[in-house]
Amino acid sequence: MKKDLHPDYHPVVFRDRSADFAFLTRSTATSEQTIAWEDGNVYPVIDIDVSSASHPFYTGRARTLDATGRVERFKQRYGDR
Repeated sequence: MKKDLHPDYHPVVFRDRSADFAFLTRSTATSEQTIAWEDGNVYPVIDIDVSSASHPFYTGRARTLDATGRVERFKQRYGDR
């Protein structure tokens, strides 16, 4: 790899405050805020709006649409043309 070409790739904690969930990964993102992690080290922390702990698809709180009601309304409106 060429020197000074790639951005700094370092450990970062991403935190979802709404779900009280955080995970440590590597990223090029930076932050002025820091957090002491479980291993005793201090890492930059980035607050995110949605994570797997708060997204409806992953938590099972996703809203399902009533497909049969939609089909019946379509048939009622347009009939068997």
